[in-house]
Amino acid sequence: MSDYYNAFEISPVPSPGPDAVPPEPFRGIYGMPAFVTIPTSDLAESVDFWTRGLGFFELFGIPGTLVHLRRWAFQDVLLVSAESVPERAPAMSFSFACVLSQVEPLAEACRALRPGSVDGPRDTPWNTRDVEVITPENARIIATAAKLLDPASEEARNLEAIGITAPGGGDNGEHA
Repeated sequence: MSDYYNAFEISPVPSPGPDAVPPEPFRGIYGMPAFVTIPTSDLAESVDFWTRGLGFFELFGIPGTLVHLRRWAFQDVLLVSAESVPERAPAMSFSFACVLSQVEPLAEACRALRPGSVDGPRDTPWNTRDVEVITPENARIIATAAKLLDPASEEARNLEAIGITAPGGGDNGEHA
């Protein structure tokens, strides 16, 4: 018996695949189950990078103090004015989901805005394609997209052993 169960209906992340379509930006107001707060010494530059490079939009702001950014539902970032920011990217990362068709354009947009800020895209052992971006605030951001998993692969068998059916395996697209 498994303690895992299908709860993908509460997620905005679409099933992986070459025809996956990202959800529309979510403009509703909700109690945020988690969010990231990032200090910035140049709020305007940060907002520009996050919106034009990473695909977020400004949900609301307090001029000169804070900007609340969002992409999909539950992908919330608060940019907060600060006197200074770390000189190097911190050891931790903030990852947000996207679909495969968004990974390369996101990497290209960020490279155009901040040359040298992008590493990847690269495929991971956990079946995603990721791109790492260092933002103007020196935050390490990972845009991650699930890839289709061959239902006959060892990875798919490992997931099935704990009660998770691999994408492409005939269910509604759970992925690890």
